[in-house]
Amino acid sequence: MIPWSSEPSADSAGTPFLMVYSLGDGRDGPEAGQQAMRTALESMGVSVGDRLFDLDKDAGINASLLVEGGSVVLNLPFLKVQCPVPDEWQAAARESGQVYLICSVRPWPDAVPGQPVDEAGLRAFVSDEEMLKESAHIMMPVRRLQG
Repeated sequence: MIPWSSEPSADSAGTPFLMVYSLGDGRDGPEAGQQAMRTALESMGVSVGDRLFDLDKDAGINASLLVEGGSVVLNLPFLKVQCPVPDEWQAAARESGQVYLICSVRPWPDAVPGQPVDEAGLRAFVSDEEMLKESAHIMMPVRRLQG
């Protein structure tokens, strides 16, 4: 999972994004990983490429997002993952109350966990029209710990 946000403006802290992807390095190869990701998304009630799901409006999709203490925790039926987020990302998530999640069916072998991804590499992958067509798009409400 990788976080980034759009540039802030005078009116907004920007849009926070998260992307979930595989490396394509599973024992059965990248094609099997693509099919597994597509099947996992469809089994949770999310289709690939045809619309933006909004969890504030689309009932029955089991997913949650917690933003707290400089980290984000994403829970999907097939994945539970946590990662640190920059201050500007966290500010954008708090201000907007939602995060744009992209679940890429296409593997991204260049984005190895724990290794930095440069801005040009991120931009190239997330702006690829074919990758976007082969992804699920979900607006996730931001949850915070109470107390």
